[in-house]
Amino acid sequence: MVTSVHAVDDAAAAPETGITPGGTTGAFRDVLSKDHARRGKPPLHLADMSDQLRLEKAEQLGLPKFRIRQLKNHYYARLDVAAEDFTDFPAAKRADAAQTFFPELIHEVTRQVADNGTTIKTLWRLFDGSHIESVLMRYPTRTTLCISSQVGCGMGCPFCATGKLGLTRNMSAGEIVEQVRVAARMMRDGEVAGGPGRLSNIVFMGMGEPMGNYNSVLSAVRQISAEPPEGFGISARNITVSTVGVVPGIKRLTAEGIPVRLAVSLHAPSDELRDELVPMNKRFNTEQVLDAAHDYWLASKRRVSIEYALMRGINDQAEHARLLAKRLNHYGDNWAHVNPIPLNPIEGSRWTASKPEDEQRFLDILHAAGITATLRDTRGQDIDGACGQLAAKTRQANGTADV
Repeated sequence: MVTSVHAVDDAAAAPETGITPGGTTGAFRDVLSKDHARRGKPPLHLADMSDQLRLEKAEQLGLPKFRIRQLKNHYYARLDVAAEDFTDFPAAKRADAAQTFFPELIHEVTRQVADNGTTIKTLWRLFDGSHIESVLMRYPTRTTLCISSQVGCGMGCPFCATGKLGLTRNMSAGEIVEQVRVAARMMRDGEVAGGPGRLSNIVFMGMGEPMGNYNSVLSAVRQISAEPPEGFGISARNITVSTVGVVPGIKRLTAEGIPVRLAVSLHAPSDELRDELVPMNKRFNTEQVLDAAHDYWLASKRRVSIEYALMRGINDQAEHARLLAKRLNHYGDNWAHVNPIPLNPIEGSRWTASKPEDEQRFLDILHAAGITATLRDTRGQDIDGACGQLAAKTRQANGTADV
């Protein structure tokens, strides 16, 4: 279990599949890409280092301890990695500091802009040539960044573009945190329509299963939420960690006592249907997942988000809504907030969005049963909005096996 902001030792010992021991056997097996775990490790970054390791690196460069605080202040408070411009740092040491603490981890390949400039989807290239995505969405009262935690995903959900890629590897804490730093800088510098502002919300709902990369994700959460110069100062209450239902990960997160919001991608109210839509259900069924999610509510008093992608004629009928309400009301308290999500379909896929009248009926049934539910505001419909679409197209264009 991660016990400090920058702990990385446990991450090195975690199984590469990232799920739980035995993730390659049993009722559910991780869906791996052809290049899984053959890429080596990303360069070590300030965001990956423990405080002790930072001090050791500084000593190797002949820098006194207080220089580490300066570097942290530049990174977390000023959102800056251009060490050559650090006027408060010895000129002779700037290049060494840049190489040691700020190697480039994510490189922008392309941006797609939608919703009159308030939605920006970025495709990033990582050190090994693989690709991930993040999406920055500005709303009237908040700005949310959706970030990736794995290269690809091993969960194999058939309606998901990322699921079709398979899992290549886990991302480092530094690679995750860098998505946040760049987005926060974009907002500060007015690169998003609406002028300068502040990044306020983080959702781990991009590429990958966050619980499959638990140690790096928790290290990132701690750095995102810590006050500068230890982190970016984004409240933990404004961070959402999503999972398809990796029960051991939910239990670990419950024990952390960090007030992040838990989101569970349920997508079906019965085991029979969920086995088809979310293969991980064969390992941790709906009862186990909902029990663990409810335990999170009991421990945190933070309502759990139930994510439910509506698919035409598959999981969006009245009987599905009634069964979902029954399953959630079984616990007897107002513990869950359902987010029915209009599916952002993959090109050529048989999985498609529900009819508007079916979406409304689904909502009406939940509301009548006393379930709090809000239809998700879908962004990026005029671009490759579904997570993984842009990376998948890039892989096809390159004709390579990388994600």
